[in-house]
Amino acid sequence: MRHFPRALALFTAATLMLTGCSSLLEQEYTHITPHNAAPTTEGDPSTLRADSYQELVNALIYLIGAGMERGTIRLYMDDQDLNASLDAACLEVQEDPLGAYAVEYITYGLSSVVAYSEATVNITYRRTKEQVSSIVKATGTTAIRSELAAAMSVFNSECVLRISYFEEDEDFIRSLARQAYYNAPASAFGMPELQVSLYPDSGQQRIVEIQLTYPYDQRELERRSAALSQWLDEMSASLTVLAGDARYLDAAQTIRSAGSYDPSGGVSVDSLLETGRANSEGISLATAALYQYLGLSSRVVEGTLAGQPHFWVMIQTHSGWRHLDLTVEGDQGFSLYTDKELSELGYVWDTNLFPVSVSTEESATAG
Repeated sequence: MRHFPRALALFTAATLMLTGCSSLLEQEYTHITPHNAAPTTEGDPSTLRADSYQELVNALIYLIGAGMERGTIRLYMDDQDLNASLDAACLEVQEDPLGAYAVEYITYGLSSVVAYSEATVNITYRRTKEQVSSIVKATGTTAIRSELAAAMSVFNSECVLRISYFEEDEDFIRSLARQAYYNAPASAFGMPELQVSLYPDSGQQRIVEIQLTYPYDQRELERRSAALSQWLDEMSASLTVLAGDARYLDAAQTIRSAGSYDPSGGVSVDSLLETGRANSEGISLATAALYQYLGLSSRVVEGTLAGQPHFWVMIQTHSGWRHLDLTVEGDQGFSLYTDKELSELGYVWDTNLFPVSVSTEESATAG
């Protein structure tokens, strides 16, 4: 019986290169996809047929995608050395994102039948069947960020994504996770610690495993979430029946009346609820959570003011997106700013991450 643990991958790769089989290792991973369901034989999903090397690879991927520990592949291949093909296929599968993530090692036994050869495959996993089935396909920055925000909104401890055309690293995923945290303000009780792993180490198709450790246990997070929901319900009930931009400003005033702005105050969405004090991050998260509760569009912005970390929100007014900083309130209430106006006041932020905010005059000039 042949045995292909992951630890032998580099050794086997080198051997194949020396024996003239390097082309097998240079194939694009895009040729291996879990949805390439191999044809079944006699109605048994664990008994597959392969008429070529690529179909053999697809059959192995199919077994892994289904979480099967054992399967049979009937080989109708015109191949002088089926053992070599099976060895190469096992190696290629374990270098594929799904195999690299889920498989510990693969063993097989080969026997001859009259019209075909039969490979009995045994797969040992280092991930559960549930983990494999929960992998989500995500293409593009927006999709990755959205999936992370969805995971954080229900305090999931793990998020596993299969990403195509990925050429970034762990730090890129961490930056998206930070953005996702602020995009889910109602669950922002403290930035979770992240452990990011990529499978395999290189390639345009990767599986990204993100493990999240929150500052509180699940019970405490759920308690805080329930208390915040009740608080937001009470806050929204106290708002006057206004529409349009006035509703944004009325909600902002309600948040500021609920506690005090303190540069050294709490940073979480429930800081005002818990302690009555919050810094710019805590106040902005609370405001965005209330807007979200009211069905109003907003974004929490992370940037700097006078060179110091600072947070504010963007809201979608009838004139377009505008900036609103709840830490600054004049005699006439809060002011709304365009990108240009806010920049002139010393605010700095990554404009690529947020909607463009221009005045009517600027828009006309640009047009």
